[in-house]
Amino acid sequence: MEEILYDKIPSLDLAEFTGNDPARKQKFVEELGAAYHNIGFVAIRNHFLNDEMQQRLYAAIKKFFALPDAVKQKYERLELAGQRGYIGKGKEHAKGRNTGDLKEFYHVGQELAEQELKKENYPANIWPAEVPELKEISVEVYRALEKTGRYMLRAIALYLKLPETYFDDKIQNGNSILRPIHYFPIEDPDSVPADAVRAAEHGDINLITLLMGASADGLQVLRRDGKWIPITALPEQLVVNVGDMLERFTNKKLKSTIHRVVNPPRHLMNTPRYSIPFFMHPRSEMSLAALPSTVDKDNPKLWEDITAGEFLDQRLAEIGLKKKK
Repeated sequence: MEEILYDKIPSLDLAEFTGNDPARKQKFVEELGAAYHNIGFVAIRNHFLNDEMQQRLYAAIKKFFALPDAVKQKYERLELAGQRGYIGKGKEHAKGRNTGDLKEFYHVGQELAEQELKKENYPANIWPAEVPELKEISVEVYRALEKTGRYMLRAIALYLKLPETYFDDKIQNGNSILRPIHYFPIEDPDSVPADAVRAAEHGDINLITLLMGASADGLQVLRRDGKWIPITALPEQLVVNVGDMLERFTNKKLKSTIHRVVNPPRHLMNTPRYSIPFFMHPRSEMSLAALPSTVDKDNPKLWEDITAGEFLDQRLAEIGLKKKK
């Protein structure tokens, strides 16, 4: 496949895939595959998350993050390795770093009946009493992004010459996470470590990430030639990128591209930034062994076989959320 260096991430219309025109559907699949092979990111319009839902969720999370630290910490459960509830300031760092990122965040997983949670071995969600509206809107957004992600994975499956619904049962009640993030204001930039950033360069752990528009600029993607490309999701778009699990599953045919959130100029360090990614995970038992069709003499197998659950545990330890065994 011809290698392309994009100056900005490609923008695609999901309605071309979900509509009734086979030619447009195939065109979407080919363009998505090319983008994911070359830069690993696309912007998607005509998805299932509407503006009113986004505004309600942003209002709720701003209300939560404005609470005193002592109140927020009531919803932090260290024994859950950051998989549900509140995760405090500086607790997470990028793989290979020790300096914590300048952020705090909240994790929402599948909202299921107790017996379903037990069956999947998932912890229950934690909901703050001070912001009761957070539960309803978080679950609504979670479902809308999960639905969008299902269609994106169907397009990816077709690009990989798999049955269209190949991923459907693997993401049904998958271990996906909605993560509202607060990059908190820094009143005195000299009070934080010199190398501290809002989010150091990293690849995402999961299959795909769906990101609604953030409240401020700062997201950048590392192009293959070493140039950092700024990314801004327009209000009607979602940015959808390949995660490390999908890169591994496709033997790097689809690229999990390194990205970061840079600090604003020094005089703007005292301003907040909010962002809400949805990390789409499969069920823990999914094998991430490389698809046979992606392995040949020119593209040898890059990684050993591993399940999604085992890979997640490894990475949670590497980023500081789980104790290493």
